[in-house]
Amino acid sequence: MPAQPDPARPAAAPSDATDPQLFTWEFASDPYPAYAWLREHAPVHRTTLPSGVEAWLVTRYADARQALADGRLSKNPAHHSGQAHRTGRVGIPGERQADLMTHLLNIDPPDHTRLRRLVSKAFTPRRVAEFEPRVQQLTDRLIDGFAQRGSADLIHEFAFPLPIYAICDMLGVPAEDQDDFRDWAGMMVRHTKPGQGGGQRGGVGRAVKRIRAYLLELIHRKRADLGDDLISGLIRASDHGEHLTENEAAAMAFILLFAGFETTVNLIGNGTYALLRNPGQRRLLQESVARGESALLDTAVEELLRYDGPVEMATWRFATQPLTVGGVDIPVGDPVLVVLAAADRDPARFADENTLDLARTDNPHLGFGHGIHYCIGAPLARLEGRAALATLLSRLPDLRLAESPENLRWRGGLIMRGLRELPVEFSPESRSPHAPPHAPAEPPMH
Repeated sequence: MPAQPDPARPAAAPSDATDPQLFTWEFASDPYPAYAWLREHAPVHRTTLPSGVEAWLVTRYADARQALADGRLSKNPAHHSGQAHRTGRVGIPGERQADLMTHLLNIDPPDHTRLRRLVSKAFTPRRVAEFEPRVQQLTDRLIDGFAQRGSADLIHEFAFPLPIYAICDMLGVPAEDQDDFRDWAGMMVRHTKPGQGGGQRGGVGRAVKRIRAYLLELIHRKRADLGDDLISGLIRASDHGEHLTENEAAAMAFILLFAGFETTVNLIGNGTYALLRNPGQRRLLQESVARGESALLDTAVEELLRYDGPVEMATWRFATQPLTVGGVDIPVGDPVLVVLAAADRDPARFADENTLDLARTDNPHLGFGHGIHYCIGAPLARLEGRAALATLLSRLPDLRLAESPENLRWRGGLIMRGLRELPVEFSPESRSPHAPPHAPAEPPMH
């Protein structure tokens, strides 16, 4: 049976509610009542964002699909009618100063078509399937690092490093450099180890510049020693007349790193948290995994993407022509943010929208977007999500929260939705199943 609606997540705001408060800490902890109110009362809603930029929020499923596929909504921040794009208040923090704007999230056809065709070769079903043993190896090694301790922070020790190391492997970042990438990535999303200071003012910009400098240097090194990795593939394409500039190659690697890891961090973190809050559903999945089945695991990942997905809002879009969304006229130059989290809880499309049902099959969620900007790394994120959840449930069968839900903190931000930490407890493993008898467990990485 599906889980019952989480009492901490009301199905909708009261009918007499006034305009909900957006972008507060309370909102970050549970935005779904506010989104329910917007869907009912103001489905295309103009608001002032914390940065001061005014934008339209699109919250209904049908309107969201329309907007995501509408060619009149450009991804290029230069189409913004204001000056916010020049000061870095739209887009990914730090990318403008580091000259990393030319990537898939910021461009339109025909450049988008050309660059997506180049990088899509790395994410074919065959290539991703070939990567599965490596993802499983990373998953087991990271769990080895804390399984005998009986407690862990699943964000810092598992959900965060797993996709970082995986995407570094795909890009071709040497093993000895991957811990630096982990630190820089943490600074980019203000998700750092204690004492690193990644949340200090300017830390994001510095991290992005370091990543760009490293990627440009790595591209030069790989030209002399091409491999089977993604950066080598981009270099080969450039050398064979695809006209990929050095900046485009660096920007492409940057966005694959940024989008390829943070989405998966939140998929694993939010997904594990949802399972721990819904023990009946968690038990069904645990039993299915123990039987060696895959069908429920597959639908579970899709349902977790819908129920409390990793991407709260699709990245920025800007009207290049007058258009109407949900009966509301959008002027030229206005920013539009499609609220995926709201659309994926729309009762007009999803039955029992606030209920976690891991067996849900009628589930065309928008967790990875829609249209030409559909997440190119979705196959890899799904693979990592399946491996992470199945292995956690198998190896740590009595996994439980070590902190009350109301004390957990969610990262503030506009686009992504994820926990800052996820402290858990469990019965310690006597020893790692991957270590020989009487030998210490292998360290998590490198």
